[in-house]
Amino acid sequence: MTGACPVCGTRVLAGEAFCERCGHDLSLRPVSCTACGSASVGADGYCENCGMLQPTGRDHVEIELEALAGVSDRGLRHSRNEDAIALLAPGQGVLVAVVCDGVSTSPRPDEASQAAVDIAAAAIAKRLADGDDAEQATREAVRLAADAVAGSARIGEDSPACTYVSAVVAGRQVTIGWVGDSRAYWLGPQSALLTTDDATPGTHMLTAWLGADAGEVVPHIRTFTTDGPGVVLLCSDGLWNYYPEPEALAANALNDTPLTAARRLVRLANDAGGHDNITVAVIPFGQGERAETTVAFPKERSD
Repeated sequence: MTGACPVCGTRVLAGEAFCERCGHDLSLRPVSCTACGSASVGADGYCENCGMLQPTGRDHVEIELEALAGVSDRGLRHSRNEDAIALLAPGQGVLVAVVCDGVSTSPRPDEASQAAVDIAAAAIAKRLADGDDAEQATREAVRLAADAVAGSARIGEDSPACTYVSAVVAGRQVTIGWVGDSRAYWLGPQSALLTTDDATPGTHMLTAWLGADAGEVVPHIRTFTTDGPGVVLLCSDGLWNYYPEPEALAANALNDTPLTAARRLVRLANDAGGHDNITVAVIPFGQGERAETTVAFPKERSD
């Protein structure tokens, strides 16, 4: 028999004493429901009294590395954060960011998104270290993440699912990979949306995602070179639903530290209503080179 850790929601097996992810002592009395105060919180994370899905330790996450940062927040209307973020700076001037948004209509979307970002970021770093280029590394990362999410489906339930977007920044080259409607933007003198949503036009109905019911997952991958400074921004739809235009994002993300910019963008989404989880990764690019700038807009690589 399996259940879930009452703190972080990770699946645990009967007889386990501690959660492998967060270390919570599983013998302790379950946490009280954040909505009604009842101690009747089941192993699946739902309150048996009022039905509220309990929040986890991922409700607000901030990651700051030397050259990039990100923030993931539950927002104001959801009971838990189903987004996830991973950032790495594996060396040689390479920066890696992955953002995944759990599909709320699927079971355990928070587990799907967390597994996807962890596996994808590690896979990108490893493949780059093994000599692959950024596009090859991104394709392999998406494949492994998709396999992990698909493999997490349990008998008798629908498939967990999430969207995916990643960025690999190395030298003057930026490689973006995505599946679903999480987005990447270039922010600078000529800001632009770098991705196209895998969704029915005018709706949030996804046409591609990671999950056992997704069919063959074929990521979109685009590589750009840049001749000037700017910011690569990754985000879930909890941000771009309120601020879809690149210029509005640029006005709040440029000329500040990555963490400050990420915090500001999350706050803006919450101030606008916070109807969804919000995740933002900010990667400054070519800062301090403005005097040498000739072209500040990313140019897609010619094959």
